[in-house]
Amino acid sequence: MKVAVLCGGVGGAKFVLGLRACGLVEDLTVIVNTGDDFRHLGLHVSPDIDTVLYTLAGKANPVQGWGRDGETWSFLDAVRSLGGPDWFKLGDGDLALHVLRSAMLARGDTLGEITAQFAHAWGLKTLVLPMSDDAVATRLETDRGTLEFQRYFVEHQCRPKVQSICFAGAETATAAPGTVEAIMGADVVFVAPSNPYLSIDPILAVSEIARAMRLTRAPVVAISPLIGGQAVKGPTTKLMAELGIAISNDSIAAHYGDTIDAMLHDARDAPPRNIPARASDTMMRSLDDKVRVAREAVVFAKTRA
Repeated sequence: MKVAVLCGGVGGAKFVLGLRACGLVEDLTVIVNTGDDFRHLGLHVSPDIDTVLYTLAGKANPVQGWGRDGETWSFLDAVRSLGGPDWFKLGDGDLALHVLRSAMLARGDTLGEITAQFAHAWGLKTLVLPMSDDAVATRLETDRGTLEFQRYFVEHQCRPKVQSICFAGAETATAAPGTVEAIMGADVVFVAPSNPYLSIDPILAVSEIARAMRLTRAPVVAISPLIGGQAVKGPTTKLMAELGIAISNDSIAAHYGDTIDAMLHDARDAPPRNIPARASDTMMRSLDDKVRVAREAVVFAKTRA
């Protein structure tokens, strides 16, 4: 079975790990949000791509879900001692990816080529693709002014009240090689349980990807990020409330519109009313949990084919 997944960071990476481990997927392509990418201390940082790579390679910090396990912080301590910015944590091991990525971009390699090289170096068989090789930046209009995503998410810890969101550069960005082909050639397409507004919308803002999602003959199943009316991590429900959106699976399904055909949602929440849905326990703490959710999603998707 060929599967394509639209994916953000921590929650999406958990679902992808479950898909890889569930034994039902032979061919898996992960299309990752890059609206969170930014330059910090002169380095190109791709947080969601790195989270997916670390998770699939068994290198992710199991407690926080992002960053590397066993990380050390000598570089950050040295930056701090010199009065440099320390609001965004760059660990010593994590730094290797950012330094190499920045050097490779400077010599003309694309983000997709670089991501493929990292995945190959760690022996990953799963195809991990950026949504675009072009720069797309998530920006939020807030009560503290316009903030780039990482300033909002990390520096201000999601405290500012959000009024609107835009994706600068998306109007001219082209889909990364392989993304459209993966969606159009898939037997099943999943929208991971990532933040719809900050992690999935940037991907769908790339017009070629949005068009492929509407045209694919594969069933498209979204996994809701809500569990008991809350998000496990991140500002999904805070953001929905600030934007005047009811916190419900109905709202999320309506937001995705004709991009999706069905939804897998947590049994603690009401299903969306206007599309096929299946209830399950979608909390993913252990690997067994991730496998269970992935297997449930695949079995449900097969009924929609």
